[in-house]
Amino acid sequence: MRIRGGRRQKNQLELAFIPQGRGETSPGRTGGTEAPRAIQVCQGPAATDLLMEEVCDPGNLKRALQRVRQNQGDPGVDGMTVQALRVYLGDHWSEIRSQLLEGSYKPRPVKRVEIPKPGGGWRKLGIPTVLDRLVQQAILQVLQKQWDATFSEHSYGFRPHRDAHQAVARAQEIVAQGYGWVVDIDLEQFFDRVNHDRLMARVAERVTDKRLLKLIRAFLNAGMLEDGLVRPTEEGTPQGSPLSPLLSNLVLDELDRELEKRGLPFVRYADDCNIYVRSERAGQRVMKGISVFLTRKLRLKVNATKSAVAKPSGRKFLGFSFSAGPVPKRTIAPQALVRFRRRVVELTGRNRGISLERMIRDLVEYLRGWIGYFGFCERRTELRDLDGWIRRRLRSAVWKQWQNGRRRYRELCRLGVKADLAERVAGSSRGPWPMSLTVAMSQALSNRYLRNLGLLCLETWSPA
Repeated sequence: MRIRGGRRQKNQLELAFIPQGRGETSPGRTGGTEAPRAIQVCQGPAATDLLMEEVCDPGNLKRALQRVRQNQGDPGVDGMTVQALRVYLGDHWSEIRSQLLEGSYKPRPVKRVEIPKPGGGWRKLGIPTVLDRLVQQAILQVLQKQWDATFSEHSYGFRPHRDAHQAVARAQEIVAQGYGWVVDIDLEQFFDRVNHDRLMARVAERVTDKRLLKLIRAFLNAGMLEDGLVRPTEEGTPQGSPLSPLLSNLVLDELDRELEKRGLPFVRYADDCNIYVRSERAGQRVMKGISVFLTRKLRLKVNATKSAVAKPSGRKFLGFSFSAGPVPKRTIAPQALVRFRRRVVELTGRNRGISLERMIRDLVEYLRGWIGYFGFCERRTELRDLDGWIRRRLRSAVWKQWQNGRRRYRELCRLGVKADLAERVAGSSRGPWPMSLTVAMSQALSNRYLRNLGLLCLETWSPA
């Protein structure tokens, strides 16, 4: 809709989202620009034939649009950005809505990209177009509302009001109850190996709206653009699409029910599943039985080289480990510490050629996210050691930047070091790393000085 001069009305998008057609208009509506939802919300696994109307509900779509804009993300195969989506919807929403309600909407292929895994290797992601992301998000909001309450209480990944910290805390409780062995099962390329027919059979048990079933199948089979060629997708739910986590939980709900039926304590976060037993022998038996179940029943492949039966202190779960002893404590897994140190080395490189202030700003941006997650650990000595190491990295970088004895002497004096001490160390031939431990550098770049520049203290950090 346009007005004179070609200017778009402010509320064009809102008007475009006003429902038209069956199942969406409340008979008792008396006014306003947005109709209240008239679709009866399903409870539990039961479904309705009008789910697509609920997907297209204006309020649901606005929430989906807000989430897509919050998540940002790269453009898909059509090049449309998140910022351009709102204008596009204002021009084309009526047509898109009709396609959804008629069952003729056709998703575009997803764009294949690879990002490095924290532990090495590459993770393959599939990036849908922003329009397809909006539609998937709208579907997710409707289905998750119905399905979530039916999932196992032992499942924590990609669910409302549940997170990784809760999963780790639950695992810690189980270990503290005397379950001294863990069956750590790693699924090989899980998101790329989900069988479409089995998945759609599970979806059809909960959804009777044939338009929605057809659309979900279309998203699964949309194809993948890689190296300039579109290849068909005959299995898998690409990581990067809003629907993928919910569908993966639906697939692995069968595993949850099997473990519950066998009476095994476990915690699952997405495809990361830890099962707890009281002996190594029991663990080997469970590993064999569950591997057969996953392979034959769910048609998934267990990565034998990454799966193991071991003491919880020797394995990692969502980046954490547990200390040995009768009262297990949450600790940061060694692999997570290695990745952390590697990233800090990059950010505090002596040859970056940037000021100390800029270096600390870049570093703090990373530290906030890291400590926001790993601050959940209970052994604070690890954080104290990291604090000292980070400060030494910064002092080492600054010493290297000062380049020569004359400048080092001048800078040390400027930062409050006494002249005789500054003179003794300024001409040293020792390298930046040993010089970072000297009294002079500790005085010049004191802990307080670095804090005043914005450096976080990991040991005492609090989100409040």
